[in-house]
Amino acid sequence: MSDIEGVYEDLEADVSLEEFREAVEAKVEQMGGLADEETAAMLVAHEVGESEVGGIADIEPGMEEAKFVAKVVSIGEIRTFERDGEDEDGRVANVEVADETGSVRAAFWDDHARAAVEELEEGDVLRIKGRPKEGFSGVEVSVDDVEPDAETEIEVQISDTYTVESLSLGLSNVNLVGLVLDTGTVRTFDRDDGSEGRVANLVLGDSTGRIRVTLWDDQADLATEFDPDTTVEVVDGYVKERDGNLELHVGNRGTLEEVDEDVEYVPESTPIEDVEIGQTVDLAGVVRSADPKRTFDRDDGSEGQVRNVRIQDATDDIRVALWGEKADIDLGPGDEVALGDVEIQDGWQDDFEASAGWQSTITILESEAASADGTESDDSDENTGLSAFSGGGDDDPADSATETTAETDSGDAVASSETQDAGGETQESGGATDPTTGEELEFTGVVVQAGDPVVLDDGETTMSVDTDADVGLGEEITVRGVVHDGRLEASDVF
Repeated sequence: MSDIEGVYEDLEADVSLEEFREAVEAKVEQMGGLADEETAAMLVAHEVGESEVGGIADIEPGMEEAKFVAKVVSIGEIRTFERDGEDEDGRVANVEVADETGSVRAAFWDDHARAAVEELEEGDVLRIKGRPKEGFSGVEVSVDDVEPDAETEIEVQISDTYTVESLSLGLSNVNLVGLVLDTGTVRTFDRDDGSEGRVANLVLGDSTGRIRVTLWDDQADLATEFDPDTTVEVVDGYVKERDGNLELHVGNRGTLEEVDEDVEYVPESTPIEDVEIGQTVDLAGVVRSADPKRTFDRDDGSEGQVRNVRIQDATDDIRVALWGEKADIDLGPGDEVALGDVEIQDGWQDDFEASAGWQSTITILESEAASADGTESDDSDENTGLSAFSGGGDDDPADSATETTAETDSGDAVASSETQDAGGETQESGGATDPTTGEELEFTGVVVQAGDPVVLDDGETTMSVDTDADVGLGEEITVRGVVHDGRLEASDVF
């Protein structure tokens, strides 16, 4: 066995012995006799091993070369361009390829470009060698060599329309239909070349999950054209990663448009009693109380804003801080809400708090108990199917003493105060005088606690009610009766 064959046997790369011999001979000639065959073979083996990647997800822009096997997902058209100092135009065609780990755009040049358009079909498996670089829509590979591989099987989705669950890093030419869950404003920034860029975000959901959509420059205004609960389609988007999460980006080649389709988005939520400090979780429940919005000065002199609300589900309740634009969302007692990507933090008096910042999603859900005008909701007419998150029924929320969170210079918390007595009655500080025992009273409010007692909130005052009536969270009712020990013993509920 020769030295070359001995090194080749230990080589873990998909290259033939003949190709390896040729590479070793070239290396010996290149080094001008400074290396014998064994040394040259070891150098070639190292170079080959460095370029072989385990999957598309391992491809990085800093690599000199990457070799991988992938399936053709889509084939673009040939584009021509002028080369400096040459009479003949250059040609390029972009081919989307994917494996089980992700997808990447491969640029085929000149003769390879013509062959790609004329000979390749979606579903073909290719062995590709090329140079990775950072492209407009993520990592791209400039193809140096390619050959078909009919024997290798790769399981990837080949589709023009994707679901949130099927997206993977590097995908481009993505069409996705989803429900608008949250929208943001257009922001400007300065690019390195001195020009001004524009960007905006919104969040879409479908039956498989949700994803943040980033719209750039001319497309940024689209984020302000659609209200939550609108069904839209992303056209020609591309997938990138930010802070470990996938995002769908829309540049000048893509767009966002309203479509007439039914999309069901049903968020999965963590029970409030199960949350732990440091987690980023999804929550769903009913708004028990909502404090006024507060403003504060940041250390850099800018003004921030925050609003605290308390959310209750069937297991417990939790204070949620809504930061920035989230503080402007119109939330009130009785509203059902889904909170996505909120961070659980250590709050005041060892209580947990949830923080909803720029990365969080706030979705107001349709009430299962009743619609805003008091008529029954018809779930069959709804587009979202979100009414399952109306919360628990008979679980009494945790009793609490006076709660106060002081606003700090950094804006980490905002002052709020509420006192709850042992019987469960909640009184706003500075609110109306307590009703006296024996007083006849009629009270209208939204059910923010269904159980024993029922707790109603009219936006200014809360009232604990003893009743056997079957009421649901979020339902607006009127009760009439006599006050006894701070509770209204209801004789009529309507």
